[in-house]
Amino acid sequence: VLLAAAVCTKAGKAIVSRQFVEMTRTRIEGLLAAFPKLMNTGKQHTFVETESVRYVYQPMEKLYMVLITTKNSNILEDLETLRLFSRVIPEYCRALEENEISEHCFDLIFAFDEIVALGYRENVNLAQIRTFTEMDSHEEKVFRAVRETQEREAKAEMRRKAKELQQARRDAERHGKKAPGFGGFGSSAVSGGVTAMITETIIETEKPKVAPAPARPSGPSKALKLGAKGKEVDNFVDKLKSEGENIMTSVGKRSAEAVKALAPPINMESVHMKIEEKISLTCGRDGGLQNMELHGMIMLHISDEKFARIRLHVENEDKRGVQLQTHPNVDKKLFTTESQIGLKNPEKSFPINSDVGVLKWRLQTTEESFIPLTINCWPSESGNSCDVNIEYELQEESLELNDVIITIPLPSGVGTPVIGEIDGEYRHDSRRNLLEWCLPVIDAKNKTGSLEFSIAGQPNDFFPVQVSFISKKNYCNIQVTKVTQVDGNSPVRFSTETTFLVDKYEIL
Repeated sequence: VLLAAAVCTKAGKAIVSRQFVEMTRTRIEGLLAAFPKLMNTGKQHTFVETESVRYVYQPMEKLYMVLITTKNSNILEDLETLRLFSRVIPEYCRALEENEISEHCFDLIFAFDEIVALGYRENVNLAQIRTFTEMDSHEEKVFRAVRETQEREAKAEMRRKAKELQQARRDAERHGKKAPGFGGFGSSAVSGGVTAMITETIIETEKPKVAPAPARPSGPSKALKLGAKGKEVDNFVDKLKSEGENIMTSVGKRSAEAVKALAPPINMESVHMKIEEKISLTCGRDGGLQNMELHGMIMLHISDEKFARIRLHVENEDKRGVQLQTHPNVDKKLFTTESQIGLKNPEKSFPINSDVGVLKWRLQTTEESFIPLTINCWPSESGNSCDVNIEYELQEESLELNDVIITIPLPSGVGTPVIGEIDGEYRHDSRRNLLEWCLPVIDAKNKTGSLEFSIAGQPNDFFPVQVSFISKKNYCNIQVTKVTQVDGNSPVRFSTETTFLVDKYEIL
């Protein structure tokens, strides 16, 4: 039988102690005070016996995790229980120090009670302990939702009744008749007063609480204020943050506008080119590329009329069989023979101050070696929980992927995942039941990485895995190396902006 579980200092001072049988405070303090004196530093084992009890312990930096058991207790089972106790403590405490343990003492006691009941070990693992202590009940959520719905319906019914009474009073006043009584009240004045009181009460309950506005200086007021809706949203988000809610920006399809917001300002020349690629990829969880489609385009922007009659020298080093297509007004023969983009009529000029797509390309394949970033997600069941190992590998080493987010769905209502090893950082979105593995950069120096976590669930719960990233290097090695004028072939200064985005990237 397990008598007590305690965290104590090297001197035997009890920080947290949970007794599972009837024991007095002086008895437990005496046992823990005697514990350091009984230890023999020359021995390798981690248990000490006296005439009445056995101490099974594990050092934790400056502290000890100690289990006090009877002498006839199964020591193998006690060692297994001790390991679980020592794994629980870092879950609640950031540092293994006395003040940190004291601060989270009640969290630890609740967790200890999940491991041992009446002196005997419960069949639980770390993920289940976390779930049980959170006490996140689906039935409670349903009950609250039903109650809120009933309250809303009752308020709506009260409002409807109040409107009916007001209408009846108005009709009576209009026809000069006595207004209908309300219950036992007969006079119209009382009836009207009660109706008005009910209406006011309903309106008061419906009004949201608004903070007092600061005094505005007197002056002409503007009737319409643009952007007011955005401010309301910001205020709502700030309010949630102040209440302790972790507001997370949704990471889905990165549009070109999002990239513009994220990218630093580029020094644009009079001739500026945007090279943009979007990838749409679907893989199977057991390997195999189901479909990969990549679309790219070169957009030309000219802001000075002097450089309207130019030619772009394109260098295509792609060896994957990409299909190129020029704009109908571009000279195809010039492009195929000399890899130059120029207008069919050399006397004409490109449009000024507008983005013109001059070349686009497309790559569609099911060849696995073409996958830029492979994701291997391997969930395996162990008892009531699931251990998930997920790793990435950059196959295309010339790429540099920024702001990589690998999103793994989680089963609902099972609590927080227990993270083992991780390269990078993670965010747990409990509202959307997602685990987001965040990596700032993946390149040739950081081409592989892994994440391990465990949580209750089935292997199918962790798919589809989704990936999003931004890159300033394009996948198909197609670049504009030089820009020259049609007359005289003199070189023209130009600037280039390259982006490689994810349209869809799923492992099903």
